[in-house]
This record gives sequence, structure tokens and C-alpha cells, in this order.
Amino acid sequence: MRDADSKLIALLKANAREPTASLARKLGLARSTVQERIARLEREGLIRGYTVRLADAGEPRRLRAVVMITADPKQAERVATELKRMPEVRSLCAVSGAFDMVANVEAETPAKIDAALDRIGRAHGVTRTVSSIILSEKFSR
Repeated sequence: MRDADSKLIALLKANAREPTASLARKLGLARSTVQERIARLEREGLIRGYTVRLADAGEPRRLRAVVMITADPKQAERVATELKRMPEVRSLCAVSGAFDMVANVEAETPAKIDAALDRIGRAHGVTRTVSSIILSEKFSR
């Protein structure tokens, strides 16, 4: 990836709605060049999409948890498939270390998050879980 592409991506991460002309000025490039670079990065899959981050007041309070998962290595793909069907599981990452996967879980109530954690623990191939409820987010980028 070119240095200009890295700078462009950093600017888009900070504000994906920033006008192309403003991005071009900051990068010292022509507006059409910036538009072409964005289109190319999207085609190549480096930019997969754009998102909206709501302020706390903009969405109902949701409980969040991080779940560290140990899985039978022969069942890891099946575990991922089963967890993907659970709407409370917002993301699942493979990790190195003492655990095999990390799931980010969200639910509206303590009862719903408890039920989701129980379903994760019962998923075929899961041998152990350790969960932590997120109390507050200090920052997010």
C-alpha cells in the first residue's frame, strides 16, 4: 500500500464523511485522484464499508461482554459457524495464546446476555469460556 493510501485511510477512519475536496487538500492531491484512490481501495477490498458510531444517548444502553473461548481444534470451524448464527455475537476473532477465539457479545438486558453466554458455552466444540462484562469504554478509534 502506498504512503498516500495509508494517509487517506487514516483520514477516513477519523471521519468517513469528510468531503473529497477536503481530503485532497490535506493529502496534497487532486480531488479526482482521491476519488480514484478511494474507488480502488474499495474494489481491492481494503475498504470494506463505512459505519456510523452513535453517542451513548443515541442508542439504548446495551450490555457488552468479551468472551475468551477454548475450542476443540477439530471443531473450530463448526464453533465459528454456530456463533455466527447468534445475533448477540457481534464479532469473533481467532487469537493466539491460552484461548483460541475471542467473541464480542451485546445484549439489552443482563438476562439476555446471560442466556447468550450460556449458549456460547454449550456450542458444540467449545470446551471452556471466560467472560468479562464491559463496564465502560475509555476510548474507541
